[in-house]
Amino acid sequence: MSEPFLVVGLGNPGPAYRGNRHNVGFMVLDLLAGRVGGRFSAHKARAQVVEGRLGPPPAPRVVLAEPKTYMNESGGPVAGLCSFFKVPVERVVVVHDELDLPYGTLRLKRGGGDNGHNGLRSISRSLGGKDYLRVRFGIGRPPGRMDPADYVLRDFAGAERKDLDFHVDRAADAVEALVRDGLEAAQNRFNE
Repeated sequence: MSEPFLVVGLGNPGPAYRGNRHNVGFMVLDLLAGRVGGRFSAHKARAQVVEGRLGPPPAPRVVLAEPKTYMNESGGPVAGLCSFFKVPVERVVVVHDELDLPYGTLRLKRGGGDNGHNGLRSISRSLGGKDYLRVRFGIGRPPGRMDPADYVLRDFAGAERKDLDFHVDRAADAVEALVRDGLEAAQNRFNE
């Protein structure tokens, strides 16, 4: 197919949020940008983008994107990028944090609910459907009675940071496998 994949990492803009659990999507996209040999640049759709291929041809073209809005407004930039780059919903891949998976666990799927994730809710509303691909990065549940909203806006704990780079690298590998080999093959390799 000639259309690229639009790979979106979810997070909140600005240095204050950089190490937050909620920003793991940005962490994965930063790594992928390095793999395509590009640097993010501003796009009129309120996002940073870089275009390239994840691997040598015939690897599919990708547009890597990080919305520059806050998480709960991610849908507008994603819809704008889909329109600009002519990407159908089924070729959108969203990389995001997932409370309901243990830390470091990956799950790939197409469609589904938003599980209270405001970024996914915004994207589904703006795209008019939920039939996009997802790379879910487990961050685990908050300890004790901590509010999940507070938990996702905290940096990864020291013990988690020890192997965070490994998990982010593995999530980037999962994105590559997803766009190159398809959902089923990528699920067989990465779903735990």
